[in-house]
Amino acid sequence: MASARKVIITCAPTGAIHTPSMSPYLPCTADEIATAAIDAANAGAAILHLHARDPKDGKPTQDPAFFLPFLKQIKAATNAVINLTTGGSPHMTVEERMRPAMTFMPEVASLNMGSMNFGLFPMLGRFKEFKHEWERQHLENSRDLVFKNTYKDIETILRKGTENGTRFEFECYDVSHLYNLAHFAERGLVTGPIFVQTVYGILGGIGPHPEDLMHMRRTADRLFGDSYQWSILGAGRNQIPLATIGAAMGSHVRVGLEDSLWMGPGQLAVSSAEQVSRIRTILEALNFEVATPDEARNILALKGGNNVAF
Repeated sequence: MASARKVIITCAPTGAIHTPSMSPYLPCTADEIATAAIDAANAGAAILHLHARDPKDGKPTQDPAFFLPFLKQIKAATNAVINLTTGGSPHMTVEERMRPAMTFMPEVASLNMGSMNFGLFPMLGRFKEFKHEWERQHLENSRDLVFKNTYKDIETILRKGTENGTRFEFECYDVSHLYNLAHFAERGLVTGPIFVQTVYGILGGIGPHPEDLMHMRRTADRLFGDSYQWSILGAGRNQIPLATIGAAMGSHVRVGLEDSLWMGPGQLAVSSAEQVSRIRTILEALNFEVATPDEARNILALKGGNNVAF
């Protein structure tokens, strides 16, 4: 009997999209982020995708000093693969966004594969009261915001990260981003296995319809053949449905409060671990096995947790 397929669960317990006023469960301090990440790993997440926040007001920050306390706690408590953002926030410069990955040389870093409009302002229609003025400005400013990821930016992050032995989670928000990734692969700056995270439901990127997912899959298959590993990130209420569809089609999955605050209609998730447990239940019901961190390292050809700088 053939062995069950291994599915990697990535969990992103905090991030730059949502703000503290949107959910009391969004972790902001180093201890909160560490606890959320460790709980997610214990629930079955092999990879932890991490951002940092200033504990004073929950504002996203790429200052490495805010990363180190929770990185140390997570490494001491788990064997999880650490994936540090180079996306940071669309409001940051590329130099700011690169600081944590360049400082800590993680096994994996995220890399956005194209410039795009990144519209968060529709959330102003759902959330009316904010604890901090920056939150409203963060959403309102996205009406006139281009999330800049030029070819030069991408090449800079690729070259510098590769020198540190870091591999990348390539975040593709639209079909053109897959073609951008293929461009760098053709130039030899990206080598397999290519970890493609297709993202659905962000205003400015491809939509969350299952046909959108299938179109991204067909395009990636045509461009990369069998040299890539595919993962699904559905934003908001699309998180679990799209992850389920993707997994049934052969993908890995990503969940966490960075991408969705919800467990169901009108029901806030109390933790990212709760979302990990939900998708794990679905995966196991589909007769897939949840990959361990070391299995994820093998699938993605990573350098190992002992070869990082934290």
